[in-house]
Amino acid sequence: MTSFASRRWRNLVICGALSILIVGIHFAYSVTLYRTVFFSGWLLFFVLLALASYNVRKKLPFLPLGTSSSWLQFHIYIGYLTLVLFAIHIGLHVPNGWIEGTLALLYVVVAGSGITGIGLTRWYSRRLAMRGREVIFERIPAMRKHLREDVEDLLVRSAAEMGSTTIADFSSRRVLTNQVIPFLEGPKNFFWHLIGSHRPRDELLTKLQSQDRYFNESERKIAQEIGTLILAKDDLDYHNAHQLVLKYWLFIHIPLSYSLLILSLIHGALASAYRESSS
Repeated sequence: MTSFASRRWRNLVICGALSILIVGIHFAYSVTLYRTVFFSGWLLFFVLLALASYNVRKKLPFLPLGTSSSWLQFHIYIGYLTLVLFAIHIGLHVPNGWIEGTLALLYVVVAGSGITGIGLTRWYSRRLAMRGREVIFERIPAMRKHLREDVEDLLVRSAAEMGSTTIADFSSRRVLTNQVIPFLEGPKNFFWHLIGSHRPRDELLTKLQSQDRYFNESERKIAQEIGTLILAKDDLDYHNAHQLVLKYWLFIHIPLSYSLLILSLIHGALASAYRESSS
């Protein structure tokens, strides 16, 4: 079985060879005075169409069409190839006309979002792997609710079982009302998690620990359990923030990709019609 590094180099070599081949064909056509803009334009359109097929493949996982990882690698490296095709197609000219200008801008945004998405996926995957076990995004709300219920049970138990209201009173006044329960109610500290800061979590734990001198041994144990649950909730928020960025990125990249395909088809059809009418 080949390693990831060897597969990456193999794919880069193939992508480079295809780029050289396309440049060579483009040069050969230009020598024969063939309208190379049509060759590069339609080739770029069909390559973009092939890229869009990856999203279709993800919606049909039951079909024996190869592994998802293979399709992803195909999508990434063929995506790099479109950079060469786009450069050949527009040459050194700034696109004129609203269709050409919009199309060029749309391609730049789609290509930029694709490259950004590759970086985010690889970077965030490593960060998530370092932050506890894998968490399925759709299960986060239920897990968050469970943590809140656990904290509330601990607060009730501190008063009911031990005959003491130190934790319950403190929490209802300071942590429960103003800090812990609001912290557990929904995703928090989105941007803090993206920059890798623990500041909000540490401030909350410090406020809880500052009351340690008022607790007896049993209450101190419950306070420690609450602290553990706060850490677990913070981990959920961390996963939620990073996975949300990856999902929002797709909501930008995919619709723009389809818009690019549609506008490219219109542009190609108009260019071909104009070519036939002028010949």
